[in-house]
Amino acid sequence: MPLTEHAVWLRDKAIDRLRNVLFGVLRAGPIPQHVAFIMDGNRRYARSNGMKLIQGHVDGFTALRRVLEICSSLNIKVVSVYAFAIDNFQRPKEEVDGLMNLAERALLELCSHGGILAEHGVRLNTVGRTQLFPPEVQAALNKAKELTKNNKRSVLNLCMPYSSRDEIANAVEESVQNALLEGRIECVVVHKDIEDRLMTAKVNTPPLDILIRTSGVKRLSDYLLWQCTENTQIHFVDTFWPDMGLVDLLPIILDYQRKIWAQ
Repeated sequence: MPLTEHAVWLRDKAIDRLRNVLFGVLRAGPIPQHVAFIMDGNRRYARSNGMKLIQGHVDGFTALRRVLEICSSLNIKVVSVYAFAIDNFQRPKEEVDGLMNLAERALLELCSHGGILAEHGVRLNTVGRTQLFPPEVQAALNKAKELTKNNKRSVLNLCMPYSSRDEIANAVEESVQNALLEGRIECVVVHKDIEDRLMTAKVNTPPLDILIRTSGVKRLSDYLLWQCTENTQIHFVDTFWPDMGLVDLLPIILDYQRKIWAQ
């Protein structure tokens, strides 16, 4: 027998109350300040559900909104997501064009009045070579950053189009150029020279506490390689990104808290 409208309302209220209690309990413990995601599995999710590939990416955007809401409720200050790799431009033109159209729409939706960035006070940063994007996507990115620049509660770093090797190489190049401009005969590049010139450093991103990759694949795929220090906890989950939610995040946060308490 289907639930009545009143029964559905009661069920949803009970679920919301339970979630709020759970978030309150988690917030009582140590909370990571910076969590990054490799949003993997959109295409396999689409194929396994008999969908067009672009629908997998659309559902992946829905998952991003869901995960951002959870992270905001937990007071996680910075979320970084691998939204588009530089190598993704090599995918079939139809898929790339679809992704560019989706990116433009999604960016405007994220920062619109009543959108999740405005609702939760999230400032949007971009990390990557955005000049490689079509003009309309660049315009959407600039508009989103402008509309959210005064949001102070938390930060979303969209890494797109991004490559960690490109980021590190660019930081080394800038370090060498800086040494030459200062007239140093012996150009010695040290760890801090590179770290200070990383793209993430330029948007004041704190150290990476947790890196999560979905879809069961166990590799970093050229994402935040420098930032994954000995203090970063790396988690690989089997869930496809479009299905990612609280059930997947809960054990990761609890594991983080357990390890912090054990130190």
